[in-house]
Amino acid sequence: MFAALKSRFSNWLFRPKIEQGTITLTQRRIFILPTRQGVILTCVLILMLLGDINYNLSLGYILTFLLAMMAILSMLHTFRNLAYLEIRAGRAKPVYRGESARFPLYFHSNLARYQLVLKSETGICFDVEKQQTAEVFFPLPAIKRGWLELGKVTIYTEYPLGLFRAWSYLHFDTRCLVYPKPLSGTVLLKSADETRSTDEDFAGLRTYVPGDAESRVAWKAYARGQGLLVKQFANQTTGELWLDIKDAPDAGLEEKLSRMTGWVLEAESRGFLYGLRLDDREINPGNGTAHLESCLSRLALFRIAK
Repeated sequence: MFAALKSRFSNWLFRPKIEQGTITLTQRRIFILPTRQGVILTCVLILMLLGDINYNLSLGYILTFLLAMMAILSMLHTFRNLAYLEIRAGRAKPVYRGESARFPLYFHSNLARYQLVLKSETGICFDVEKQQTAEVFFPLPAIKRGWLELGKVTIYTEYPLGLFRAWSYLHFDTRCLVYPKPLSGTVLLKSADETRSTDEDFAGLRTYVPGDAESRVAWKAYARGQGLLVKQFANQTTGELWLDIKDAPDAGLEEKLSRMTGWVLEAESRGFLYGLRLDDREINPGNGTAHLESCLSRLALFRIAK
């Protein structure tokens, strides 16, 4: 109960509005408080000062005030490590349910920044070099299909001595599309007038997506360090293949959508001309990267308010 009240009070006090574009962490956006180590050091300094006063220790005064000045300078450096840091959000690439969405955030500063931490459900630590832009991918688990919001993220630092924590809140208007998780071992419904391709039908390479057949992977390109690419062939089929949700043998809606995701990936990897039927909505037959993304997006947002 106390944790819930604390969360509600924090959301009310530090409620950040959803922002777009580049933001700058000015003094009004940054909060700073001593850490546990800072509180302990403060108590120690108070005890040292009382002892110096009681025993009239000249060297004790020097040591006490020297440590106090170091702590104050540490607070200034902690605050400076966040002040006037420029931040903007990029576009996150779609992922499949069960994977980790990676939200790109870009940090730019005229000064070097050290030991910055981004934290929400997960945390990541990074540095920003002087006069450079640091690209940081903030991970979030994609546990269900549809739109995944980045939400409120905390950026904080305890640099250099860990005596103070300076933090600010970020809430960018950015989200990631989560596709249904493709079911492995799917059996594609084949068109009756399917024809087999030949080596003369080779049309190029495209980026590998989960579900592509291993026989289509361009292993020579992978050995040259070009990443996982898949061979594409032209004119592989003369007929049209319709993927209908009513033909999915699974019971639940999510299982049906996962099955159809596997069908779409298999049809794309084989070069079929395939269309999509979801209740009363259809996507006309086609293939290629744009058509694949359109089908997967429709599956991801099926019966979900945009």
